[in-house]
Amino acid sequence: MFAPSIPQDVPPGVVAPPWDLTVGLIDATVQLDQPSGPETRTVGTGFLIQAPRPDGSSRVVLVTAAHVLEQMGQPEARIGWRTALPDGGWRFDPEPLVIRDVLGEGLWTRHPDRDVAVMEVAAPEAFARAAIPLGWLADETAFEAWQVGPGDELLSLGFPRGLSANRAGFPILRVGRIASWPLSPVSAFPTFLLDFTVFPGNSGGPVFWTPGARKRPGIVEPATPFIAGVLSQEVRVNDEPLDIGVVTHAVFVREAIAQLDLPVP
Repeated sequence: MFAPSIPQDVPPGVVAPPWDLTVGLIDATVQLDQPSGPETRTVGTGFLIQAPRPDGSSRVVLVTAAHVLEQMGQPEARIGWRTALPDGGWRFDPEPLVIRDVLGEGLWTRHPDRDVAVMEVAAPEAFARAAIPLGWLADETAFEAWQVGPGDELLSLGFPRGLSANRAGFPILRVGRIASWPLSPVSAFPTFLLDFTVFPGNSGGPVFWTPGARKRPGIVEPATPFIAGVLSQEVRVNDEPLDIGVVTHAVFVREAIAQLDLPVP
């Protein structure tokens, strides 16, 4: 059964206590963007996972929706790091992120069947510490074990239309209710619907549950917070938005990260 490991120590410089997944994920969520014209840019959201290599060495992995990176045709994108200032403020401090090799091939790893991409990144020290432990990603048993169902609230972080919560570049927190059923088995239902308005720029953001989000009456809350999935797209009919998002289950993030350790063919 799914049981996230709860870190016991808070490294210096980490704002959120380890059990506060909301603030923890805010710290670990970054904007991804690349110019797409003289005055336009392609924008998406990513979040950082601490996924140690098989030998136990530390590794920070960027997670996003695969289509976010696939739509960025240039070799370099920008990743929106943030820097804490001595006076308690923050500065938006983006840096180039190489996402394609000299032949134009993507440097990320895409899940073979789902809209999920992962890539190892060299994160600044503060972001490496803020990366969310792999154990917080829900597995295929989580929804059934915790009786997650339609009407339950989940939270999401992102950068709708490239907008951030402030000049420091922190993501915007949104809330929505699960709008589809069944939710498991994940092999049969790899995505689920979330009732909230989705904009370009939200894709790739984490969708998660944490104490404070509402559950249906009479249903026991999960024992710990968890990342439920990745926001993949908005639902549109005849080009009309329906204010519904499609979320890809977190188990596929786990599978994509596992691909990083497979031998190169």
